[in-house]
Amino acid sequence: MKYYTAAQARQFAEKWLPAWSGNNPELLASFYAEDAFYLDPGIPGGVKGKANLLTYFRNLLANNPEWVWSQIEGIPLEDGFLNKWLAKIPVGSVTLEIVGVCLVQVDNAGKIRRNEVYFDRTKLLAEIARLKQDALKK
Repeated sequence: MKYYTAAQARQFAEKWLPAWSGNNPELLASFYAEDAFYLDPGIPGGVKGKANLLTYFRNLLANNPEWVWSQIEGIPLEDGFLNKWLAKIPVGSVTLEIVGVCLVQVDNAGKIRRNEVYFDRTKLLAEIARLKQDALKK
């Protein structure tokens, strides 16, 4: 059993979180183990395996090419860390700032084997709905 220190979590996040921006799903997937498990509010049942994860990342990143993720704090956790993060998510002309957490557990090779993402999507979904309504009015 290994625990990342706060400094180790920061070092990992400084490499991993930028891969969430810029619509490069292959780069992002390179941080994950072949048998990785991933879930977020968009897929609450999660996906298992790098191939399935890459399919999900391709769609997710294509729809969010300009969002930016940064770490607020890394908290030691069995086999990894709890990552408290800030996401700046452009939705139309508005950029939402959303704080959330994710569980990050890594295997012996330093690849993410489990990543569970949790945050309140209320503002994000409301802004997306407003944007769609505005588009219908035009």
